[in-house]
Amino acid sequence: MLKVLFVCTGNTCRSSMAEAVAEKIIAEKGWGDKLTVASAGVAAVDGLPASPQAVAVMEERGIDLRSHRSRMLKEEHWQEADVVLTMTESHKAALQEAIPGDKLFTLAEFVGLEGDIADPIGGSEDVYRRCADRLEELVARALEKLMKQENGQKRE
Repeated sequence: MLKVLFVCTGNTCRSSMAEAVAEKIIAEKGWGDKLTVASAGVAAVDGLPASPQAVAVMEERGIDLRSHRSRMLKEEHWQEADVVLTMTESHKAALQEAIPGDKLFTLAEFVGLEGDIADPIGGSEDVYRRCADRLEELVARALEKLMKQENGQKRE
């Protein structure tokens, strides 16, 4: 089973939304026996809820983020992961010395794009919606890529 870890700063907005979006996609596609996801933050405080705007925007999409609790990124989290996907280049740069380069990417980079996923913290629900739209697109592409890689490896 492949494990994907989404990483942002505080694990109350972007990475928590990415994890929730990924869980929904995995359930819809029936990939629960092949993929698992988690999230953490490089500067997170353990145990905080997702931001109210993140909860509201995810609820609009049929995703319940109310039970999410933030967690600080620890070595065992990235050690257990097959792929670590950060929201920004600066997150990636902060982790590059610790995490092997063959499993550390920005989310956009992993799917062949450029750019960071801007932090919506403190923004309106519209700002969070734009962030969620981008996350839905990139997370879906990342999971599709992982499933193609997984299926390709099994045929070899």
